[in-house]
Amino acid sequence: MSDAFTVLWTQDTCRALRRAGRVGERPPVAFSGVHTSLPAWSGARAGDEVYALHVNRCEVFVVSRMRVIDMERADCCGTAPATWQDPSFPGHGDWSMLGAGGCGASAVHVDATPVRFDTRIPGDLLATLTWRNRRGRTRNLKYVVDGRLEHSVSLQGFYRLAPDSADALARLAESAP
Repeated sequence: MSDAFTVLWTQDTCRALRRAGRVGERPPVAFSGVHTSLPAWSGARAGDEVYALHVNRCEVFVVSRMRVIDMERADCCGTAPATWQDPSFPGHGDWSMLGAGGCGASAVHVDATPVRFDTRIPGDLLATLTWRNRRGRTRNLKYVVDGRLEHSVSLQGFYRLAPDSADALARLAESAP
C-alpha cells in the first residue's frame, strides 16, 4: 500500500519556477537532501505520492502532486560531478530550482501533475489535515486561525499524511482545472 506525504516548496523555489516559465509543466524530478532547506524524502518509496505545498499570504496551495517513480541517479541526471564546481544534476538543469544544488541532494524521479499556483486548500480542510509519524501518532497543523495558516513552521519538512487527509488532498488535486 502506498503512502502520501507533503513537502513545502519555499517562496524562493516557487518564484524560481515562475521566472523559469515552469508553470503548467510537469516536473520529471524533485530533489531530496539532508538539510531542512531541502528535506530528506525519508520513508518515501516508489508508488508513494508527494504533495508539494506552497504558502502565500496565509493560504496554502497544492503546487503539484508527484508520484515517486524511483530515487536512484539515472542516465537522465547527467554525469556525476567530478569537482565541487560542477553541476550536480546537469541533465535536470531546467528543474534545478527544486533543489539540485542542495546539501546532499539526490534525485527523486516523479510522475507529476503540472505546476500550478491556484489550487488553494480551503480553510475548513486545512484545519482538519492530519499527519502521522511511523509510530502512528497523529498531529494537525499548528497556527491555523480562521482557516488561514499564520505560520508555516509545522509544514516545513517532509511528512506522512494520514489516509483521510491524503484522500482529501487527492480529491482536491483531481478537481483542479
